[in-house]
Amino acid sequence: MSEVEETLNRIKTHKGVCGIVIVNSDGVPIRSTLDSQTTAQYSALISQLAAKARSVVRDLDPQNDLTFLRVRSKKHEILVAPDKDYVLIVIQDPNSEQGASAN
Repeated sequence: MSEVEETLNRIKTHKGVCGIVIVNSDGVPIRSTLDSQTTAQYSALISQLAAKARSVVRDLDPQNDLTFLRVRSKKHEILVAPDKDYVLIVIQDPNSEQGASAN
């Protein structure tokens, strides 16, 4: 778990990162830096979005798979890295991203 902790801490230090959520394949949150209500909301909705995006990618090419998903709105940018058993969700402020490359 120390490697996971180090990775989460490294991600959290990037400018603009508002929160990190790790969910299992069922959409159940395993780790989070957000409050429980926000965690539950992001876990459920982003898990569904990632599953749908993965389905679209596979429908277009059955030998392909979703490796990363980025959704940007006026207030937030959501980065989704799905894996076989887990999904990593990072929420960041897109207005802070200019300084993120300096870290």
